[in-house]
Amino acid sequence: MTREFINFNDISRESWQELHQHTKPLLTAEELEAIKSLNDKISIQDVIDVYLPLISLIQIYKKAQENLSFAKSIFLKKEACQRPFIIGISGSVAVGKSTTSRLLQILLSRTFKNSKVEMVTTDGFIYPNSVLMERQILNRKGFPESYNMELLLNFLDSIKNGMTAEIPVYSHEIYDILPDEKQVIQSPDFLILEGINVFQNQKNTRLYMTGYFDFSIYIDADINNIKKWYLERFDSLLELAKTDKNNYYHRFVHMEREDVLKIAEDTWGSINLVNLKKYIEPTRNRAELILHKASDHKIDRIYLKK
Repeated sequence: MTREFINFNDISRESWQELHQHTKPLLTAEELEAIKSLNDKISIQDVIDVYLPLISLIQIYKKAQENLSFAKSIFLKKEACQRPFIIGISGSVAVGKSTTSRLLQILLSRTFKNSKVEMVTTDGFIYPNSVLMERQILNRKGFPESYNMELLLNFLDSIKNGMTAEIPVYSHEIYDILPDEKQVIQSPDFLILEGINVFQNQKNTRLYMTGYFDFSIYIDADINNIKKWYLERFDSLLELAKTDKNNYYHRFVHMEREDVLKIAEDTWGSINLVNLKKYIEPTRNRAELILHKASDHKIDRIYLKK
């Protein structure tokens, strides 16, 4: 094992799949296809081999959380409060975080049948484009300074304490916050928080997002594979934007393909790659579990923190 994973148990896919005995996938191939992100590749066999053992592991952490909460209440001579189980999911752009998050939402809902499972993306906490332009950081969108971290931390604190929260909604079609829409999150039993920045620290504060997580996952892959997936996704987004003038990517559809691919390459190299190397990947070892993807999108190694 390399030193970067020295505090983790390195588990092969074959060994991991043996940790769960049931082979019922809990969802159909059609449902899986519906939640899959653009250009992501995942099969029912992946659900059985990788995600059902993961659900079993989350059940262990959930039980431990409940036992600790009960023991604390006895120690403090206070009534035990039911708190949501919060899962943080991070990784690069185009690595498949959204697919993993939506899949976990379904699997948790069907495993814990009476539980409410909500999913939130940190895209909603990016400042509106007008604010980014005013601060002259529109070209830094996705970097730490482009997020309203105070709002994100307040949201997590509210949810952890059983309160209802309203949060902004981000649209990838218009590439901005929707001004008149809010997502309402009320008393979930599970909250999945997905985003490139969920393990990052807010500057000049003693509060960290990771302090609110009961379990956390990092989706990992070789940088060259992520770049390939990003460019493939960019190409697919252009196809979808051809008939939608309101789509952010529609501005590129009448350009020469060579010029558009050059823009995608430049965006990857100057923004996404820099962000990944400087801010995202360095937080990888803060996760409880690392899922590593091979070039075919299949998870081939699992790293569980010791």
